[in-house]
Amino acid sequence: MALRRSLLLLLLLLQVLLVTVLSVSAYLAETGRLAGDNVVEVNRSQREFDYFALSLQWPGTYCRGTRHCCSKNACCRGSDTPTQFTIHGLWPDYNDGSWPSCCYRSDFNEKEISTLMDGMEKYWPSLSCGSPSSCHGGKGSFWGHEWEKHGTCSSPVIRDEYSYFVTTLNIYFKHNVTDVLYKAGYVASNSEKYPLGGIVTAIQNAFHITPEVVCKRDAIDEIRICFYKDFKPRDCVGSKDMTSKKSCPKYVSLPEYTPLDGEAMVLKMPTDE
Repeated sequence: MALRRSLLLLLLLLQVLLVTVLSVSAYLAETGRLAGDNVVEVNRSQREFDYFALSLQWPGTYCRGTRHCCSKNACCRGSDTPTQFTIHGLWPDYNDGSWPSCCYRSDFNEKEISTLMDGMEKYWPSLSCGSPSSCHGGKGSFWGHEWEKHGTCSSPVIRDEYSYFVTTLNIYFKHNVTDVLYKAGYVASNSEKYPLGGIVTAIQNAFHITPEVVCKRDAIDEIRICFYKDFKPRDCVGSKDMTSKKSCPKYVSLPEYTPLDGEAMVLKMPTDE
C-alpha cells in the first residue's frame, strides 16, 4: 500500500512538472524572449500587427521649431545638421489604422546597439532636446522610446533590440527617398512649391507602392513607406485618405533650415551607408 501511494505521488509530481514546462515554453514562444531577459508579460489585449510603416521625417520642417540647443539635438549641429530624410521609426501597424504599443517590457540598453552608433547618429538622430516618456513610467531617450513603444510589438518578425535597429537602418538604405526625390528634381527650397502628386508619383515609380505623406501646413513633415511582414513594399493604409487631417495641400514645400549658427542646410543624397 505504501509503495502504491508513493508511485501515485510521483506521478502527480511529474504531471505538475510537465504542465509547468509546457506553460513556460508557450510563453517563450509567444514573446520570442529568453529566460533571464528583462521581460514582463505580453500585453495580451493587443493582437499581432499586420504590416510595418517606415516613418521618415524631413529635418527642414521639424527643425524650424528649434528654439534652444543641446548636444543630443541634431538640429543644432551646424554644418553637420541632417540634410536628408532621417528615420523617425519603424512602426508595426494594423490594417484598420490603429497600432499596438508597449507590447512587453524590455528596457532600452544603448550598449546593445553600440556597433550601430555612427549610423544611428547620422540617419536616426533625435531632432529635439526633449526626453520622451517610456512605456513604463519616467523619461528616456528618443531611441529608447522607439524600441519600447514600437520595437517590442514587432514580434515574431523582430525579436530583440539590436535586430530592430539594424533592420530599420537596412530598410532605410534600400529605400532611399531622398535620392528618389532629388533625381526627380525635388530639392530643398524656401521659395519653391512642388506638386504633391509629383512627389507621390516619384516614390510610386521607384518602389511600386503609394506612400503616406504628412504635412505641417504646406511643408512636408514625414513620408511613410510601408511593408508586409517579409519587408516587401505595400501601400500604406493612410495613403488613400487624402481628406484626413494629416493630408497635404496640392502644392508642398521641402524647406531649407538655417541652424542657429546661421549656416543653411541643403538637400543632398545620403551615400555613405
